[in-house]
Amino acid sequence: MKVNVYIDGFNLYYGALKRTRYRWLNLAEMCRLLLPRDQILQIKYFTALVKPRPSDPDQRSRQETFLRALQTIPNLSIIHGFFLTHEIMMPLAAPGKGYQRVIKTEEKGSDVNLATHLLIDGFADAYELAVVVSNDSDLLEPIKMVTQRLGKPVGILNPHRLPSVALLPHAKFVKQIRRGVLARSQFPNTLSDGRGSFTKPAAW
Repeated sequence: MKVNVYIDGFNLYYGALKRTRYRWLNLAEMCRLLLPRDQILQIKYFTALVKPRPSDPDQRSRQETFLRALQTIPNLSIIHGFFLTHEIMMPLAAPGKGYQRVIKTEEKGSDVNLATHLLIDGFADAYELAVVVSNDSDLLEPIKMVTQRLGKPVGILNPHRLPSVALLPHAKFVKQIRRGVLARSQFPNTLSDGRGSFTKPAAW
C-alpha cells in the first residue's frame, strides 16, 4: 500500500531510544524494515527543539546534529512544536506536607501537529494507509476520524513495551519497535549534506 508515516519524536525517544545506543536512528530504514511490503511516500517527524540544561549543555547541539542527519532522507519532513517553561506550585510527596514552587517544562504542539497532518493528508487522499509511530492515547480521536469517517486504515508502530489499550481497537495492526530493528537502522557514523560532512555525536 501507499503509506505516509507520522512520527511523534518524543514518544519514540522516551519509549525506545533513551539510554540506548540506538539514538543515531535512520527513520527511513526503520520504516522500511517494519513495513517491507509497502511503498513509503512520506515520513513526517514531529518534534521541538530542546532547551539545554546546565547538567547537559550539549543536549541541543546533539539534537540539531540528529535533525541534520534526518534531513538527508529525501522523503522526510520535520515539523516543529515548541517547549513551554514556567513556574508552578506542586504538592510535596509523602511524607512531606505543603507545596513547593518548581520549574515545569512541557513540549507543546507535536501531538496536535501530528493529528492535523494525519487528518489533512487523509482528506487530500495523500495515502492509502497511515502509520503512526506513537503510543499516545491522545491520538485516539484523529485516528478514529481517519478510520471511521475517511475509511482509511491506520497502523501503529509502538515504541513502548505495551500498546495503548485505547488505540488497539482502531488500528489495522500494531507492531512493537524492537531493539533488533533499531540496531539495524543506524546511520553511518559520518554523513554528508550540502553543508559538508558531519559525524554522530560523541556522547551517543
